[in-house]
Formats: sequence, C-alpha cells, structure tokens
Amino acid sequence: MKRILITGASSGIGLEATRRLALSGHQLTLFCRTPERGEQTRSQLVAAGAMPSQVSWLLADLADLRSVQSACDQLLDRAEPLDALVLNAGQQRAGAAAPVFSPQGLEITFAVNQLAHQLIATRLLPLLRLGSQPRLVITASDVHNPASGGGRVGQPADLGDLAGLKAGAGFAMLDGSASFDGDKAYKDSKLCNVLLGRELNRQLDAMMPVIAWSPGLVIPRSSGGFFRHNRQSNPLGMQLFALVARDVLRVTESVQTAGRLLADLITDSGYATPGFSYWSNRLVRPGVHRFSEAITSAEGADLQKAVDLFRLSDDLICEALAPN
Repeated sequence: MKRILITGASSGIGLEATRRLALSGHQLTLFCRTPERGEQTRSQLVAAGAMPSQVSWLLADLADLRSVQSACDQLLDRAEPLDALVLNAGQQRAGAAAPVFSPQGLEITFAVNQLAHQLIATRLLPLLRLGSQPRLVITASDVHNPASGGGRVGQPADLGDLAGLKAGAGFAMLDGSASFDGDKAYKDSKLCNVLLGRELNRQLDAMMPVIAWSPGLVIPRSSGGFFRHNRQSNPLGMQLFALVARDVLRVTESVQTAGRLLADLITDSGYATPGFSYWSNRLVRPGVHRFSEAITSAEGADLQKAVDLFRLSDDLICEALAPN
C-alpha cells in the first residue's frame, strides 16, 4: 500500500488513474479545486469500489498559490510520509485572445501548470523523502518538443531567456513577448514541467525516480476536465477538432489507457530506477500508440535553464505569497 498525493484527480486521466490506484488498495489524498469537486470525486471513487477510508481530499485551487500553500501546510502539520507525489493537473486556453491572470497576477496557464506544482513539490519534498521507495511523477507533454507532431503545430515551445519571468508578475508570455498565444503558453508550461523534473532530480541527488511523461492526445467525451476552457471559448471548433482527431484520424489515446499508464508510473516496479526519466506515449499509426522512454527536446535537457527557471519561479512564488 502506497500513500499517494495527486493533483488533477477529478477528471480525465487523473480520475481514471486514481480509480485504479484505489482499487489496488492504495491510500489517496487529492488536491481539489472546490469542495464540491472534492466530494464528487470521492463519491465517484467509493461508488467504483474504493473504501471510504482510502480517499481524502484537501481544498487546493491551483490557480491560487495561497490556496495551494494552505493545503500543503495542512499536510505538513500531519507530518505523514508520502510514497508518491503526482503532479498531474493542467489546463489549456488555446485560442484565447488575451491572458487570464490568477489572484496573484500571474498568467494562469503558467500559474496552474507550473508554479503551483513547483510550490507543492518544494513544500512537500520533506514528506516524500520520508516515504517508502518514493517517487515523483509529473504529467508533461510531447508538445514541449518542437520536433514532435503536436509541437510542430503553431508556435513552438521556446522560453527564450525567460524575459517575461524576469519581469515579474503581470507578464503575458515567458519569453517576454507582449502578444499572448494561448497554445504556445501551454507548450511553454509543459517545457517548464520537464525542466522542473530535471531540477528536482538534481536537488534530490537522483535519490528517487523523478518521472516526466506524455500521455498523448487525450480528448474525453465529457464536457469538463482539461479541455473545459477550450470548449467554453470555442465550442463548435473544439467539437470539430475532437471529431476529426478522435473519430476520423484516430490520433488520440483513450482516457482508460492513459489513466492506466499513469497508475503504472506511480506504482509499478518497472519505473523504480532512481533519477530523471522521460516517457512518451507516441502515436505509431492511426489507433496505435507505443509507450517507451524517450529523449526530451534540447531545451528540455538544458540543465542551466532548469536551474534558472526554478530560481526565478521560486522568487515569483515568494513574492506572490509575501504578506500584504
């Protein structure tokens, strides 16, 4: 039995992975955006066969760093070891004409996908170090790599010299561009996830598995989850995209398979080698994916950029959480 903390467990691959983990007897703590989401997710898992005592949740709106800090403080007060920390939540606002900002004045894609997860990892690493055969899993994406299929569509991921991050809260794009591109902002955040994994591995002296991975393109048929903002801003366009990608071209992966892969990454002994690794669920041909270890983009392997990104992000987090 492993004690597992997971973000993004209320829908999509996170919910499927959590269901599998619960049915395998693991103890789960979920970070949920609202009390309603927390209770709904717990009820779904219990209805699927989990014991009520296996599943607990804490209120942690990843768009609000103060909410994240509060949830982490509660876990630190309990001082219970963690065997796995799973940073899985994410959002995308492709097609958005202007950036949306968090309560701390941070572009929300970067705030949710990267800063919240860096804060969680930084605060809870002491609990993870106490765990039994601990591991850290980060859901990234192949779109971080400009050479990948998804990475070649639109503007590629590129953090430049981190000029936006250096400027402080209020930036639109990490590379300092004043023109917002929601699709590129998502790709950049996934590149940041890869770099976060590399830097955490360095800080941990490769003492445990630090796994970043790409589930492939997963488009659930439900209205919520990862694509909810895209559906709200462009419902017809998103409906057409889903129909073509999922049902015509068959380039998507199922929620069930991606959730199983995530559950395996968290618990399977085949992924227990200490150190950083990147795994990709790549499309081989229509309807067929192959999951294997892969190389990241060159920028995703830039260890100095990983250090700089972590330091600048930490400065931004500390500024955002400073007393008013």
